[in-house]
Amino acid sequence: MKLFDVTRPIHPGMAVYPGDPEVVVRPVSSIRTGAPANVSMLSLGSHTGTHVDPPLHFREGAPAVDQLPLDVLIGPARLYEVAIREQIDAASLAGLDLAACPRALFKVRSSSHSPQACGRPEAAGIAADAVEVLIRAGVRLVGLEGPSADPAGSADFPAHRALLGAGVIIVEGLDLSAVPPGPYELLCLPLKLRAGDGAPARVILRACD
Repeated sequence: MKLFDVTRPIHPGMAVYPGDPEVVVRPVSSIRTGAPANVSMLSLGSHTGTHVDPPLHFREGAPAVDQLPLDVLIGPARLYEVAIREQIDAASLAGLDLAACPRALFKVRSSSHSPQACGRPEAAGIAADAVEVLIRAGVRLVGLEGPSADPAGSADFPAHRALLGAGVIIVEGLDLSAVPPGPYELLCLPLKLRAGDGAPARVILRACD
């Protein structure tokens, strides 16, 4: 049984979504200074690193992160590697049997003529036509490498609104660099923040036999 930890470590100085709180880890008790134990204070945003977006993130009164069903966060998943030009679009998903598994994870690479070739393709986000494909296929959870389902600088966040509005849970900030495409069991457990609009998560993929 092979396990892949696809969670990004949380640490001071790590990249965060523009405008989100920076990560602060401050020791408040240290064995080095004579205390009986090491204890630290943590300060971070609810969408730091590898994290889960529940519907409440963009819909007031919608389910919060502590209300998400575990049978969506845990279960069979499929990792797809897709080539993109500017975003994950319907053309990127052509030929994929998305209806075969309710949890779709995407590892992206730039196509040979992509304007993303010199940038960060994993941060490109999902185009509206791809969102429609995913919803029609019955996907219940979408996992991405980038910090957001929408491109940085988006003003109205259409991918978030459409996916979360359809009840599709979004997992962002995955580290899929060492994981080959294929079927897995997803184990995604966000912090149980009461009424949380999101939460960091430890995410593991277990390879299927």
